[in-house]
Amino acid sequence: MRESLFCPQTPALAQFHPEPRLGVPRAVQNPDTFKPSFARRPEPTRAASTEISFGSFRLVPTQFLLLERGKPVLLGSRALQILIVLLERPGELVSKQELMTRVWPDVFVEPANLSVHISALRRTLRDGRDGNRFIINIPGRGYCFVASVAIARWVEQTEMRTALSCAINSKHAG
Repeated sequence: MRESLFCPQTPALAQFHPEPRLGVPRAVQNPDTFKPSFARRPEPTRAASTEISFGSFRLVPTQFLLLERGKPVLLGSRALQILIVLLERPGELVSKQELMTRVWPDVFVEPANLSVHISALRRTLRDGRDGNRFIINIPGRGYCFVASVAIARWVEQTEMRTALSCAINSKHAG
């Protein structure tokens, strides 16, 4: 039975020899090379996921995704970055300078740019309408996310998914 080429085998320890030795080609040498394939297992991967819910919205920062009642919301990337920064510290004042530094790193922008994107974010969230209040402005200082927030965090172990994927690929390869 052939081993699948699609199965990633990430060695825990690999040595690179920059100078070729006599009779040994220049290559990365894996200490697991001579182990049977069932003995070489990928390390379990843990992907942390966070979802932040407020009102009828749910933000999945790792996917750069805002949902309203389960449906994706169209929102510009800068406005979404502003929302992510504000939701990192709900109920706390985030200065205009910090927002501009985080959303536009290494770029000089005027405070008016921030105002434009805050306005787009508020429009999308319908902030100030139907009893919704999400973002308040502290004049001259910054912004604060004031709505109640529910944060869900979990760690998903993907070792089983990787092992299953490798088994399926091996079956089709041979």
